[in-house]
Amino acid sequence: MAIGKAEVEIVKPRTDKREYKRIVLQNSLEVLLISDPDTDKCAASMNVSVGSFCDPEGLEGLAHFLEHMLFYASEKYPLEDSYSKYITEHGGSTNAFTTSEHTNYFFDVNADSFEEALDRFAQFFTKPLMSADATMREIKAVDSENQKNLLSDGWRMNQLQKHLSTESHPYHKFSTGNWDTLEVQPKARGLDTRDELIKFYEKNYSANLMHLVVYAKDSLDKIQSLVDQKFFEIRNTDRSCFSIPGQPCTSEHLQILVKVVPIKEGHKLRILWPITPAIRHYKEAPSRYLAHLIGHEGEGSLFYILKTLGWATSLSAGEGDWTLEFSFFKVVIELTDAGHEHMQDIVGLAFKYIRLLQESGVCKWIFDELSAICETIFHYQDKSQPTDYVVNIASNMQIYPPKDWIVGSSLPSKFDPSIIQSILNELSPKNVRIFWESKKFEGCTDLVEPWYGTAYSIEKLTDSMIQNWMQTAPNAHLHLPAPNVFIPTDLSLKDAHEKANYPVLLKNSSYSRLWYKPDTMFSSPKAYVKIDFNCPHCVTSPEAAVLTDIFTRLLMDYLNEYAYYAQVAGLYYGITNTDTGFQVTVVGYSHKLRILLETVVEIIAKFEVKPDRFSVIKEIVAKEYQNFKFQQPYQQALYYCSLILQDHTWPWKEELEVLHHIEANYLAKFAPLLLSRVFLECYIAGNYEPNEAESMIQYVEDIFFKGLKPICQPLFPSQHLTNRVVKLENSKSYFYSTEGLNPSDENSCLVHYIQVHQDDFMWNVKLQLFTLIAKQPAFHQLRSVEQLGYITVLLQRNDSGIRGVQFVIQSTAKDPGHIGLRIEAFLKMFESKLYDMTNDEFKSNVNALIDMKLEKHKNLKEESGFYWREIFEGMLKFDRRESEVAALKQLTQQQLIDFFNEYIKVGASQKKTLSVQVYGSLHSTKYKEAKSEPARPHSIQIDDIYSFRRSQPLYGSFKGGMGHVKL
Repeated sequence: MAIGKAEVEIVKPRTDKREYKRIVLQNSLEVLLISDPDTDKCAASMNVSVGSFCDPEGLEGLAHFLEHMLFYASEKYPLEDSYSKYITEHGGSTNAFTTSEHTNYFFDVNADSFEEALDRFAQFFTKPLMSADATMREIKAVDSENQKNLLSDGWRMNQLQKHLSTESHPYHKFSTGNWDTLEVQPKARGLDTRDELIKFYEKNYSANLMHLVVYAKDSLDKIQSLVDQKFFEIRNTDRSCFSIPGQPCTSEHLQILVKVVPIKEGHKLRILWPITPAIRHYKEAPSRYLAHLIGHEGEGSLFYILKTLGWATSLSAGEGDWTLEFSFFKVVIELTDAGHEHMQDIVGLAFKYIRLLQESGVCKWIFDELSAICETIFHYQDKSQPTDYVVNIASNMQIYPPKDWIVGSSLPSKFDPSIIQSILNELSPKNVRIFWESKKFEGCTDLVEPWYGTAYSIEKLTDSMIQNWMQTAPNAHLHLPAPNVFIPTDLSLKDAHEKANYPVLLKNSSYSRLWYKPDTMFSSPKAYVKIDFNCPHCVTSPEAAVLTDIFTRLLMDYLNEYAYYAQVAGLYYGITNTDTGFQVTVVGYSHKLRILLETVVEIIAKFEVKPDRFSVIKEIVAKEYQNFKFQQPYQQALYYCSLILQDHTWPWKEELEVLHHIEANYLAKFAPLLLSRVFLECYIAGNYEPNEAESMIQYVEDIFFKGLKPICQPLFPSQHLTNRVVKLENSKSYFYSTEGLNPSDENSCLVHYIQVHQDDFMWNVKLQLFTLIAKQPAFHQLRSVEQLGYITVLLQRNDSGIRGVQFVIQSTAKDPGHIGLRIEAFLKMFESKLYDMTNDEFKSNVNALIDMKLEKHKNLKEESGFYWREIFEGMLKFDRRESEVAALKQLTQQQLIDFFNEYIKVGASQKKTLSVQVYGSLHSTKYKEAKSEPARPHSIQIDDIYSFRRSQPLYGSFKGGMGHVKL
């Protein structure tokens, strides 16, 4: 039973038609009910105000470990993993995360399965089972998760910042947990981890510390009845919220310069200040105001000056690691090699900009402009996935009063200069912590962070040192931003005369093809524009690929200070290279979108190489290539898989080799050649009428193809580019084995890929149905039971319309050869599950997949992404979802079994597999054994990827055959 509470008017976007209701159950559980009759997916999120700060001394990671354990089983549903299995088989997904103060559990599921899913979810918080066997297995999973993070600079830096704080403060703790903290050390002290886990759960998981959001299709009354039934049993022990003892940094942790050795190439400067948490003044938004100015990228900004000097490649500013008791304001700057040599000048300039803000005073017009932008963004926000929505609101419920649960701190509305000024005053030399990362510090440090092994050293700073840096920094013309001309003022909706369900071809010529789709679904004043430049000269060599990449990055670089204003105002743009040229994307409010698009197009047309910017971009690209070896082994394995399968792709080592020799004059010669032959594939959707869409593309055509000396010529019919994929041979198993590129990484990985067919509706649904049914059992057996590794997943793979499935497993426990045998054992075990499936179970799975396919797009961007994939890959099956639903309705259980027997099962007659094995340092002897072993029958070892690729037949391409499309 809910107990009476006065109705609260919850602030919501003007365009939001959903209904909301706050209730409080008798056990003090606070709940927000959301009714959305239009939704296809229902969702729930439970936020528990217990996080890693609550970990008992000597049991680091216990809160995170508990988060893992609640997924296993409950008294009502004792079958292990039955919760995740139910969610997955009914079209949903589920996950959880632990932060310093909170643990959040969430799921979504097809609407008709919501009630049972919610009942299973509620058991997490009433009567979970935590068996001894599962406890031991899941400690290994937590340890594997930690192993994955050990060589990640993000995790390492985060822990180092915590390490350099007061030891008695919970901020200082290690929060993930590992085998040592959850098994070895507790056992040495005579503790049983499972007993401690149950104690921790019973002590901390109290209904009054929980906040639940339930998002469903039903009426509010029906949802309330459901919540009353499912969650009333959660115990309420009136546990008080964990209280944090103030700031974690004392004077010894301030005014420090910390030199850090990262894993990856590159230099980074993090300037941090402990500040009063801005959440206490969320309507006045002091941190948002300061982040807007310090993080600005327009002319006169700190970043603009650093970029002009050639010292920085990116800058971000804002509040992070915040709680109600303490917070940090951070400025993070990616440095060039030259910038690394000017660290003192850069810090000096940062403090000069802060001084400028002090001298300028808090500006009302800037606050008002920011407030207006935030208001437009809030009231015209896209509908998001129900899971994202419920997680966000559940996380807000502990922090904000009920009326602001949805809006949170996203609407600055009270101008109070004194509050902004007080936070600005905290950004002082007395308060600063500077973390300076570079490989150049290798061998020059004297300290090591204990959890991740990060090498560092500390120097004390003084006020006078920082004052001196400010005085010796260059005399740059720092100034506040100009008023933003991109703020939309016309948010009216165009009348979509044609109620087009699918994109229509508005224009088709030798220069371009324009697909158009009016907004008939979202009633949003936004548009989506995509222009794909098909450039045959980009695919001729590794040099051409690298030059095209640098070309697109330079264009983005040139646009930055102008287009940054557009980005702030909700207009997003991108110029990215593709395998067949490059793409221009502009998304956002339609009112001023064309102004931005025209500027982008003109910058491409008038491209010239600025040698100083070329050098900076070349340096960025070189570091990205050098850092490839620090990617996770599963990322490396997926890369090799693509390199083997996809024709006309160049290996990163060749691209790095040619990059060293490329100079600015190469690009100056290449750019006109790149643009000399072009075909434009265009898609415009949203709040534009057909004539406006045509006019835009006509403008682009006129710029590139018209005039006395046209920049571009149309493609010859023979030049239209294709996507070709290697066709593996039936009943053959291909293997590619290699050592991981980072000798310090102990993790190994196997990607086991089963290639099945080229895009076809009936074949697609057979493959999708198999994946839906097998996904959770694979995870349960290989991850939960066998504990092969934290990253264990079965998913579909689609290479330009060539479809299959792949197992991806990363492990320190077992080598790739052993993992391959375990995948075979799983498939043998899965056979009986498939054969024994009842007709009702089969129908239930088919219906779940149908529901997933009929799920409506949430917003214009999501819809446009779906149609653009069809256009870009040349398949043009805009009715794909409806056609696949029709195929599913025809599919029989026997057809699925036959499909499995012919293409998936071990020893299947038509089966073709590719196993990419990446061996980590723990398994180097196994790698040598694997390389020396003779190949098994029907097995082919790939030694040279390029010889193999050249020797194989290719599937036909959907792309490139479209010059003949008629209107």
